[in-house]
Amino acid sequence: MATSELHTPVLDWYDEHQRDLPWRRPEASPWSVLVSELMLQQTPVKRVLPVHEAWLERWPTPADLAAEPTGEAVRAWGRLGYPRRALRLHAAATAIVADHDGEVPADYDDLIALPGVGDYTAAAVASFAFGRRHVVLDTNVRRVLARAVGGVEWPARSVTRAERDAAALLLPADDATAATWAVAVMELGALVCTATGPRCAACPVADRCAWRLAGHPAYDGPPRRAQAWEGTDRQCRGRLMVVLRESHAPVHRSALDAVWPDEEQRTRCLAGLVADGLVAQVAADVYALP
Repeated sequence: MATSELHTPVLDWYDEHQRDLPWRRPEASPWSVLVSELMLQQTPVKRVLPVHEAWLERWPTPADLAAEPTGEAVRAWGRLGYPRRALRLHAAATAIVADHDGEVPADYDDLIALPGVGDYTAAAVASFAFGRRHVVLDTNVRRVLARAVGGVEWPARSVTRAERDAAALLLPADDATAATWAVAVMELGALVCTATGPRCAACPVADRCAWRLAGHPAYDGPPRRAQAWEGTDRQCRGRLMVVLRESHAPVHRSALDAVWPDEEQRTRCLAGLVADGLVAQVAADVYALP
């Protein structure tokens, strides 16, 4: 099968089935796209939508966010999880103001130089916000390509050179079409070629999917386990952050002690939050957002 045979059915499917998401609308600013990409990392769209809307209403430009203390970004991040992303977004906004006159840059090299922006995010923003031709490999894209082209249920744990080269060969030659292709494959993975229970009957390339044609062979590798949550340091850190986010005044250690029973774990997690820059110790046993 020529890989270009995938282009028309996938692009036609996307044209008909794409979700109406604010960061994909024609009027969406590059800043909206960048904010969405940071928020969507390891977080479902339905949880991101209200926070993204509130964020853009409060901080419609990078300069608006950069003018605020980092603690306000952490507070506005709410319950999205992995709050260090809020610090990265604030740092990126500050760099955009300092180095790019407050405008999100269009070039991949400028984007990846921003604090907290890696290869995927730089390629995604360049592609989705500016219509540039880049390989965009998130978990959804990697899963679709692994199945449709590679004939396996799951991609490797991390992106390989061979995987990146194969994705590059799939890119349409035209910049605008390549950018649409990137988001179309991502949407196909999110809505149809899902991690569990893929809806092959609804897939526009089911008749040429290598994994399906091979009889859906099972994943040949270690089992993929869901990440634990109950009782973990992540849960403890989350509980502590809730107390700090909901208070606009410094918080005494006793208020933090009340939300997590394990003293050793609580102390370790609080120290980690301080070390990560998410929490500031403003006095003995007194803490606040930075």
